[in-house]
Amino acid sequence: MESRRRYGIDKRYQDALGNWREVTEETCDALRAAMGEPITAQDDPVWVLRRGHSKRLRTRAELTLEDGAVLAIETALPTDLPLGYHKLRYFDGEQTITVIVTPGLCYLPEHLRIWGWSAQLYALRSSASWGLGDLADLRELGRWSAREFQAGVLLINPLGAAAPSLPQQPSPYFPSSRVYRNLLYLRIEEIPGAAEISLDLEHLAAQGKALNSERRIDRDAVFTLKKEALELLWARFSGDSRFDYFCREQGEQLNRFAAYCALAEHHGGDWRKWPSEYRKPDSSAVTRLAVDQLGRVRFYQWVQWLVDKQLAKAAGEIPLTQDLPIGVDPGGADAWAWQDVFAERVSVGSPPDEYNVKGQNWGLPPMIPWKLRAAGYQPFIDTLRGALRHAGGLRIDHVMGLFRLFWIPQGADPSAGAYVRYADDELLGILALESERARAFIVGEDLGTVEENARRKLMDSRVLSYRLLWFEADSPAHYPERALAAITTHDLPTVAGLWSGTDLEAQRKLGLQPNEEATYKLREKLRSMTGVNDQAPVETVIARAYELLAQAPSAVIVATLEDALAVQERPNIPAPNTDSWCLALPEPRESLQTSALASAIALNLRDRRSMHEPQT
Repeated sequence: MESRRRYGIDKRYQDALGNWREVTEETCDALRAAMGEPITAQDDPVWVLRRGHSKRLRTRAELTLEDGAVLAIETALPTDLPLGYHKLRYFDGEQTITVIVTPGLCYLPEHLRIWGWSAQLYALRSSASWGLGDLADLRELGRWSAREFQAGVLLINPLGAAAPSLPQQPSPYFPSSRVYRNLLYLRIEEIPGAAEISLDLEHLAAQGKALNSERRIDRDAVFTLKKEALELLWARFSGDSRFDYFCREQGEQLNRFAAYCALAEHHGGDWRKWPSEYRKPDSSAVTRLAVDQLGRVRFYQWVQWLVDKQLAKAAGEIPLTQDLPIGVDPGGADAWAWQDVFAERVSVGSPPDEYNVKGQNWGLPPMIPWKLRAAGYQPFIDTLRGALRHAGGLRIDHVMGLFRLFWIPQGADPSAGAYVRYADDELLGILALESERARAFIVGEDLGTVEENARRKLMDSRVLSYRLLWFEADSPAHYPERALAAITTHDLPTVAGLWSGTDLEAQRKLGLQPNEEATYKLREKLRSMTGVNDQAPVETVIARAYELLAQAPSAVIVATLEDALAVQERPNIPAPNTDSWCLALPEPRESLQTSALASAIALNLRDRRSMHEPQT
């Protein structure tokens, strides 16, 4: 009982097959040790209140509003406090309480009915790309989709920054930072000053474009070329007031990220292996480095400003729905900056289920619930703000993590893990506030085992559900309105891969022991729902599948670029030694504009809007 009350550890849980599993005391001991002893204070460190609600105080206090106004409070908080983040201080103590006032509901435009592409940006190469799809490619995809087919969204893979060192991390779901972004996505030729030194960049551009001849993306080569190009441009950068404003706006958070990057250049991307004096971001050694190596710190601030500007241009063509991974690289920038909040000697994953009989360990460190609250949820707030910047929507990967995460002790099998609870009402309240401020809708990736209470709370908070043809028993016509509807995701088979059998064969070759019976049933379901015969060409099956998906009344519908080009490989097969996250689309971005299949999908999804216009 103590584990649940003080630490949030569930002593038992129900698995995907409906069986109850007991958690051993050994596991509880390991998780408690990873969390540390919760600090008891006279006052709660944070209050999350819904707009219009009040809270009684134990004595007189002073409330400093987010805009700097100061209110004297006698007995209870007023019910008309503005939305935002405020600070309360009792007159008889020094402790400050963070008071967060939330709308309680995420932003969601009335009668939202949009469609768009789901794109793995790195795979979206064009003739101008340097071996990897970039933000200019994203902008052009958005412009074509919006102008030709009235698309209203692009759902993109996480763009989080990787460490500025080799080898480059291929997975978008294992970022060094979820707040800042990957320099690989820069279009070098569009950086201010590039035209003036085009001759100096010519040889780098030629090498970069030559990488397009290979379908497998070489991130290390792209990083080396773009870093050299950035160094040339930085050497000629004479300053810009907009850059200065960006640095002031981002403040200490950007300073720390840039300091991490400067250190990673010399000591590698894993801060846990750095000299001890640099392992704490607030150490005197790091402070001295920020002064002694000011040029390198400013360089990485400048790089983030460039990425931010190019991302804003892409978002100016079409609303972007960004993707928030469930965690970060334990040796990366965010884990370094917020190391006091992250747990050590544990990682998150999932328990065994019918598809992963051994369970999964994702290698991502969880935030400690009580330490996150003690920090006033600032790491969570900053993460949301980074993901929502220049976004019209946000997809939260493994949204169940707002309620509970499956913690696995270091060195243990996933079967020896346990669920740890978070203050879900408070996290949902903060999510609603940031969603409202960004004017961005929220999608929760609620696939797999989700507690009914969690589904209800997500629905009550106006978080869109995630509905996939592969998983749903009903026809898309019966999907809920408050949902994002799709056929597949980056972790699941493409239509071509399923129909042709190549996806199943790829899993066999990797020794993954796929559930072949379930795969055959899924193919039969696809055949039956689309009404095709067993020998139908894959392009016909894809087109019919999206005709079917167009019947969904859901607020958002997305089609993958892999399906638009009849790609057989899925972006990610969760297994070592694969090409996951490293395969470009087989055709350049320009080919989409002449693809009959892509146009057929786009027309079907565009025209579905008239099928579901709300009745007046």
